[in-house]
Amino acid sequence: MPSETRFYKGTAVQTGLYAAAAAFLTYTVIFGFRKSYTVCTFDGLRFAGLGYKTLLVLSQMIGYLLAKFYGIRFIAELKRWGRNRIILLLVGIAWVAWFFFAVVPAPYNIVFLFLNGFPLGMLWGVVFSYIEGRRSTDFIGAALAVSFIFSSGFVKTVGGWLILHFGLSEFWLPFVTGAVFALPLLLFVWMMERIPPPDDADIASRMSRQPMAAAERKKLVHSFLPGLIACILIYGFATIFRDIRDNFSADMWKEMGYANQPALFSTTETPITLIVLVLIGSMVAIRNSYRAFMVAHLFIMLGFVVAGFSTWLFMRQLIQPIWWMTAAGLGLYMVYIPFNSVFFERFIAAFRYTGNVGFLIYLADSFGYAGSVGVLLSKEIFRVKLNWVQFFSNSVIILSVIGVFLTLFSIIYFSRKRKPTTHS
Repeated sequence: MPSETRFYKGTAVQTGLYAAAAAFLTYTVIFGFRKSYTVCTFDGLRFAGLGYKTLLVLSQMIGYLLAKFYGIRFIAELKRWGRNRIILLLVGIAWVAWFFFAVVPAPYNIVFLFLNGFPLGMLWGVVFSYIEGRRSTDFIGAALAVSFIFSSGFVKTVGGWLILHFGLSEFWLPFVTGAVFALPLLLFVWMMERIPPPDDADIASRMSRQPMAAAERKKLVHSFLPGLIACILIYGFATIFRDIRDNFSADMWKEMGYANQPALFSTTETPITLIVLVLIGSMVAIRNSYRAFMVAHLFIMLGFVVAGFSTWLFMRQLIQPIWWMTAAGLGLYMVYIPFNSVFFERFIAAFRYTGNVGFLIYLADSFGYAGSVGVLLSKEIFRVKLNWVQFFSNSVIILSVIGVFLTLFSIIYFSRKRKPTTHS
């Protein structure tokens, strides 16, 4: 066990800000080993009747999908020490996979996207384990969660800049981008290790966070099965159209006449990052965890409305593409981010369970990625005759309507499950 002298020393507010910065920066650089290839379009490449880029995205997503199912147990049972070595090992494996992706010819290099996705799929739960169970977790978790909004655009911008200024091939881009982020990763993981554990007041407010054995996981799921099914479906829908937008935004911008403008990725994602950070981070002011849990539901419902309504306006040519991509992104991240930050954190505190957030996040994530893989396969296998803009916009409209009704069901279910003695 590390010595107490290794931990950051400061007031509760200073420690929260330090933890938020460390978590945000760590996951931002981790994204540098995952998503830079999505800025590439791989025009004209097809294998077995499928688009090469679609095959790459599917291979990585299948790796992520299997990592989420494996992580249900791995993250739930994760011990608190040695996590820095786990992060560096998993990122290192993902980076080596990009090297082989560059040197092995297509289509045989597609398998290395799977080998990249599986280790990276374990990292969210490892990073979140540093920050859960604190009175400031809402703010810290929001900072961590918005990192993949910001980093998605930031990494694509870096990748596009490397292609434009250094003439990198689309196959070498991911490995070189990883090299750019390698040294910052070492620094930020060191910062994560200095985050002190929750104190007694944190534990009293948010419950003790401990590894969960199989019997404890089964008991939790059995106690809230209908509500958890609704939440998993909601999160699954958010994951589907969030992944389509994230993985194929370069293709959508090209279809809308905005090719070779890498700054667009940061232009749309930066305001989304700031808005979601303020909205979710402000929940730290809500001390009653049950009330905060319900407020998170309202954010999710509003997100579906924003995504669906902005898409309806765009389909009728009432708003410009850049405003649509920004508004639709804001809406879907208002659904997606709470599940990766405050939703399950406040659920555990509100219903007074000893366990950890990672188990619930990975339970939801596993089915969310299954949905994303299913949608992409369906579009290619059944040869749906839509371009990415049409496919994404139609999906958002349908999923947003369903999402609103599922969120209403979840609110009613958990309201009825609350016991009168619950005052958390």
